[in-house]
Order: sequence, then structure tokens, then C-alpha cells
Amino acid sequence: MSKPVSICVIGSGYVGLVAAVCFAEIGHQVVCVDKNEAKVKTLRDGGVPIFERHLPELLARHGGRGVTFTTDLAAAVEQSEAIFIAVGTPQGDTGAADLSHVEAVVSQIARSINGYKVIVEKSTVPVHTSERIRRVMHLNGVAAESYDVVSNPEFLREGTAIVQFLHPDRIIVGANSNRAAGLMRRIYEPLTSGSYYELPNSLPGACSLQCPAKLLVTSAQSAEIIKHASNAFLAMKISFINAVSNLAETVDANIEEISAGMGLDTRIGPSFLRAGLGYGGSCLPKDVAAFQWLAEQQGVNFQLLDEVRRINEHQKELFFNKVRAALWTLRGKRVAALGLAFKGDTDDIRDSAAIGIIKKLLEAGASVTAYDPAAMERAHELLPPSEKLRYAGGIFEAAQDADALLILTDWKEFADLDLERLKQTLRFPIVIDGRNLHQPQQMLDHGFTYISIGRPAIYPPHAGDARKLAV
Repeated sequence: MSKPVSICVIGSGYVGLVAAVCFAEIGHQVVCVDKNEAKVKTLRDGGVPIFERHLPELLARHGGRGVTFTTDLAAAVEQSEAIFIAVGTPQGDTGAADLSHVEAVVSQIARSINGYKVIVEKSTVPVHTSERIRRVMHLNGVAAESYDVVSNPEFLREGTAIVQFLHPDRIIVGANSNRAAGLMRRIYEPLTSGSYYELPNSLPGACSLQCPAKLLVTSAQSAEIIKHASNAFLAMKISFINAVSNLAETVDANIEEISAGMGLDTRIGPSFLRAGLGYGGSCLPKDVAAFQWLAEQQGVNFQLLDEVRRINEHQKELFFNKVRAALWTLRGKRVAALGLAFKGDTDDIRDSAAIGIIKKLLEAGASVTAYDPAAMERAHELLPPSEKLRYAGGIFEAAQDADALLILTDWKEFADLDLERLKQTLRFPIVIDGRNLHQPQQMLDHGFTYISIGRPAIYPPHAGDARKLAV
């Protein structure tokens, strides 16, 4: 590879920490900055503050060597050629992204400039943020020739973020200067040349020496829009297939068959055509709202996004109504809830449908026993244990004597249930699957009442149809 680049990553959340260890993995010298002293100490000591596949492995490999952790932003900026901003941009009351953390960091960078730097937006930000960064730098007296601002949005999915970073389907670099674009090409050269994939300890994935990662250089404004537009489009696919699933139920069609048939069309593709409880997490809800706000500020009527958000919220209501119909009344019922994270392979509970559904069950008078392989500690912050809510140490502890089992997160182990044991553990053999992890006929063969999304509900003989029995 070409000469390694000295990189500063500001922020050690999902985006910042993944970026820091992956830049070290491809040969760069990285310093990761966070103002949280406790988190920095944890990382220095080899601790892993978030659940992410391969993250412990890369931290052990590069921690203290290829990547170091500090609270000293000024020193980190001074020793780095590229400065990646990966701080939070939470959603405000209007739907707009709150950029106060970005502004504060840029002001600190401005006070520490000691030569030419490339300042890189890695956080998800609205269009024109690069221009606002330049304005802050100018107001702090930094000469224009001392820096460039680049937009380098991330497209990572929690749970597979490390592999996606190292084997990306595209790298977007929004640079309005050739000098900045050249440095960004140097940073990603081990991936775009394919040289990283030839290393003996490289993580396997979709890319290779013969099929390396692709890098697209655009204007900064285009790169900023690409991120929001991509996430809004993915959210639209999810809401669309959920709307189709509701239609499928009314005519006894099977949404899994419909999705398979649609996904075979190369213009559509199978990704994000899984019916379920809707989208959640830290990205899609926030980015859809921010993109819509941006459109409104520019006088563009983007009503389509209103419907995307409405369908997503309605999907959770429909699932709750399925639970209520299956159990008739919820007060006094005992429910096992499998899943707390917004999706499998992560401990992130932000905008998790599972959390919202459990809250509604508790409000309706049900008792809930919940289990998640990774997210229970985080869930305690939003849903503290109580007389009505407890956390189990495993699937079958959660299911013990429950009136019904709910599947709320698509963890693989929830798809690999021992159905005979489960039937013996539950008080009543009722499974309400919000992620379509099981096959209806198999559930019927094991004697379950099985209710899922966008597929005909399955009732053993004489069990009765909950849709007809619901009041």
C-alpha cells in the first residue's frame, strides 16, 4: 500500500469506533478521541463498550498499537493528517439533526490546526454541513488553504458493520478539491486496490483482489444527500413490503412468497423486503425525519416520506392488536418476549419496536418476561425490572408458563427453537412471530397456534380463529 495516513477519529460510538479499528486494520495509524474519560479508560484496558461482531478481535489486534484512545483532542488533531468527525447528530423536535456537537468539535479543531488538514464528516449530516464547517473554521480565524472539508458518509449496518466497512459495496467521497480527494484515495487504497484482501489475517467478505471496493468521488453536497437519500429509500422499501403484507393477510396470501417473487426482479432485489415490525435503530428513523425536514426547508414537497413513517408506526399497532386478539384480554396474562434490540446481532435498543410493544403490553396489564442475547443491560435503562417485568437468562426461562411467546427481534437463535421443548414449557402453545422466523406448516405440525406477519394464521384443530374470537 501507499504511505500510511495518520488519522484522528473524534467520537467512539458505533460509527467512530468501527471506523477507528478498521482504519488501523488496513494499515493506518489512528488516534480515537472521546470526551468520556470512563469510556476511554475502558477502551485502553481492552474493554468493548458495544456489541458488534469482530470488534473485540480487532481491538485486541490493534489496541495500543495501530489505534490508541485519548481525551486530548488538541494533541490528536495536531498529529493527524485527516480528522474524521463521528459525533452524535440526534434528532431535534422538528426532525432536523442537532449539529451542536459537530459545531463544538469543529471549533476545537480550529484552535489546534498546525498545518494542512482534511476534515471529514463521518456523522450523518444534512446537505450544506460542509459549508457550515468552513464558516466555523473561518470565524475562528483559520486560513482557507490550511484545510479542506470532505463528506464521507457511512453505510454500515449494526451487527455486520466491521465486515461492511472492510468489504463495502461503495465508498462515497464528497470532495470539492483534488488535494482532499487524493488523501481520501490514499486512506482507502488498501480496499480499492484489493491489497488488504491478500493479507493472511484479513477478514473475509464480498471483496477480493479481483473484485476490490469501489470508490466514487462526488461533490460534498451530493455525498451529503446520498446518505440521507439511501436510508430514506431503504425505509421506503421496508414500509412498502409491510403495507403489501397487510394486503396479503386479507386475501390469505403469503408475504414471504410475494417478497421472493419481487426480489427476483434485478431492478428491485431482495434486500429490505422482509415484512415485520418495521424499521428502527439509530439511523433510519432519524435520517428519514431529517431528510423530510431538509426537503421542507428547500420548499420541496416530499409527502412520500410522511407515508413511509406512518406505515412504520402503524405496523407496530397492528402487531399489538394481533397479540390482543390471540389472548382475548391482556390484563393478568403472562407473555414471553424474545428480543429487545431493534434487530439481531446488536445491543442497540434505539427506536426498537420490541421496546415499544413491551411498554404497551405492560400498560395493558400484562406481565412480561423478556430475553435478548445482548441488549438486556441497555434495556434496563428504558424498562427497569418491576413486579410486572422481569428479565430471563434464556429462551426457555422466559417461556416458562407463559400464555404466549412473542418473537420481536430476528436473532438466529430465535429461529432455531426446540419446538417440542417450547410447547412443553409454555402454558398455552401460542407463538406470535413479528419477524417471520418460522414456517407456518412446521408450527402447525408441532401443535402451535402460530400468527405471523403477512401470512395466514395457523390454528390447530378446535383452537378457534383469534381473528373471529377477538372482541
